[in-house]
Amino acid sequence: MKIKDIIQDLETWAPRRYQESYDNSGLLVGDSEVEVSGVMVCLDVTEDILSEAKSKNCNLIVAHHPIIFKGLKKLTGGHYTERIVIQAIQNDLAIYAIHTNLDNQYQGVNQMIGQKLGLNNLEILRPMKDRLKKLATYVPHAHTERVMNAMFEAGAGEIGDYGECSFRWKGKGTFKAKEGSSPFVGEIGERHSEEEDRVEVIFPEHLASRITQAMKQAHPYEEVAFEIYKLDQAHEKLGAGMIGELENPMKEEAFFSMVKEKMEVQVIRHTGFLGKPIQKIAFCGGSGFFLLEDAKASGAQVYITSDVKYHEFMEADQDLILMDIGHFESEHFTSLWIRDYLAQKFHTFAVLLADQERNPINYF
Repeated sequence: MKIKDIIQDLETWAPRRYQESYDNSGLLVGDSEVEVSGVMVCLDVTEDILSEAKSKNCNLIVAHHPIIFKGLKKLTGGHYTERIVIQAIQNDLAIYAIHTNLDNQYQGVNQMIGQKLGLNNLEILRPMKDRLKKLATYVPHAHTERVMNAMFEAGAGEIGDYGECSFRWKGKGTFKAKEGSSPFVGEIGERHSEEEDRVEVIFPEHLASRITQAMKQAHPYEEVAFEIYKLDQAHEKLGAGMIGELENPMKEEAFFSMVKEKMEVQVIRHTGFLGKPIQKIAFCGGSGFFLLEDAKASGAQVYITSDVKYHEFMEADQDLILMDIGHFESEHFTSLWIRDYLAQKFHTFAVLLADQERNPINYF
């Protein structure tokens, strides 16, 4: 098993095209053609974790946060980022980051938070737009089911909780085969009319190549006519933050105590209590203040995130309770989530959780 095989699986789970524009997910250090001896998973790459990975024969580190976030202009060891990159190269350790592309997945960081808090009816707080496409193709009626099934197997036709969604109607296509062609029906040099079905399916943009290839392989025609349209509607299973509901409303104090226990939080910074029961919760792992207005619009009584600045707390404006539980605290279960995912997929080498992972922020 090579590093590129692990990467391919991770990017099937969380395609890199869904990372935010400022992000730097992907293979940051190392050669993807190297054989994997073991994988170590962590939230942040540190010098201690590099040493631990080396000692435990793990030559691939999968981190949530990219160690190279801004451009590196030199590698002299004068900064901790430079030292980590140098140490990784010297010890033949590869570093891969799976960051906001995982944040933006329905089955990603925020779903994990929702499950930790025991929430129901989980939905994306701000779904991504312009990430869905529609493919339309024209198929001889007798071959329609075969072509549709091939596209479904490749991932087309998924809308919310429904699969194999499509639309089709009958029509008549015409073509004239030229010299050198091998037409499935009709004669070379003569215009041919064929009863055809127009078939339409929706799919997420990262599957475009796979679905068109599956369609062409299943289609009987030598030259396949098709169109792909970009849709304006939001992708309900892709985007930032989440909302969910408690089974039963909780008093504010009890809810705060539950969050501290479930998320292993020492301190919660928050706006004042509003004297209202809490049942609908909006949340975003990591730095999520940018979603405050979305949280308000969702009707949530509380919004949980981290890295909120002093004046930003005022923006809650008594519409909801704004909770800052800390960046590390909101995401430190992500390492376990990634480890479990990889351990279920790969059994020929060890997938370990870093013992040296530490919160860089201490509380006195």
